[in-house]
Amino acid sequence: MARVIFRLFAVACLGLALGASAQAEDYPSRPVRVIVPFAPGGINDILGRAVSAQLSERLGKQFIVENKTGAGGIVGSDMVAKSPPDGYTLLVVSIAHAVNPALYKLPYDSLKAFAPVALFGSSPNALAVHPDMPKTLKEFVALAKAKPGDIQYGSGGIGGSPHLGMELFKLVAGVDLLHVPFRGAGPAIIDVAGGHTKAIMATVATLAPHAKSGKLRVLAVSGKTRNRVLPEIPTMDEAGVPGYEAGNWIGLAAPAGTPQAIVDRLNKEILAIQDSADFKQKLDADGADVVKYTPAEFGSFMERELEKWTRVVKEANIKAE
Repeated sequence: MARVIFRLFAVACLGLALGASAQAEDYPSRPVRVIVPFAPGGINDILGRAVSAQLSERLGKQFIVENKTGAGGIVGSDMVAKSPPDGYTLLVVSIAHAVNPALYKLPYDSLKAFAPVALFGSSPNALAVHPDMPKTLKEFVALAKAKPGDIQYGSGGIGGSPHLGMELFKLVAGVDLLHVPFRGAGPAIIDVAGGHTKAIMATVATLAPHAKSGKLRVLAVSGKTRNRVLPEIPTMDEAGVPGYEAGNWIGLAAPAGTPQAIVDRLNKEILAIQDSADFKQKLDADGADVVKYTPAEFGSFMERELEKWTRVVKEANIKAE
């Protein structure tokens, strides 16, 4: 009897494996929705559309991008979390996916409700100051320590990657800076360039034109390596704040329970897309870098990001707007 049960179990497992394999080979058999939980025009939208266009060509069915905005990405994310786990509704995820659980009470679990598919790339930030401020990061840190709470820094809003990146900088560098939030990075940069607030953290691509015009001085970039958009600017490690790394990242996830064979196929196709000249050009425009992960590696990365930003939000006592 035990042998019969074992054989039946083995046959059932084989049937499931063959069924999953066939399901992946037939996927997709109809159009796929790709939800971007932010407005058109940002890097999430740009990369989401670039990947979707190439997936459409490679897999023979349309991957249709839909912008479902609201509540800092929560509306679109919740919609995907509650969608059938069949590979036909996908979500473009970013650093907000790791930050929102620390700021809001969510209608879903950021880790358990989704199956990680692939990371597209990462986009580092840079720390810039008004030209009348110190010329190096070490000097800026020394001034901030000498005048705790006196130096104001601007950001595009509470909870965004630049805001949290600066709060992480405060913790790592051991300084106290006063946050002044604006409605968007544009107004914040204008205020710093005018000398009212004195510092800002924003994407490398956003700050580069102002640095080249002399309106701002970039002190360091937040990635592990120097950035090709501003190759002369040192990393935080090089500039005197070791152990600091932060920035935005963008990838793709599916509802939890999506067949692993479908997740693996999407990951394989995206890894190939990341080698294309068109995709690299899109990343170059934002100073971003390709990052290749397996689904499991991407899942581990998101866990680390959630842990890191939860700590920053808690220690900096950040409250949602």
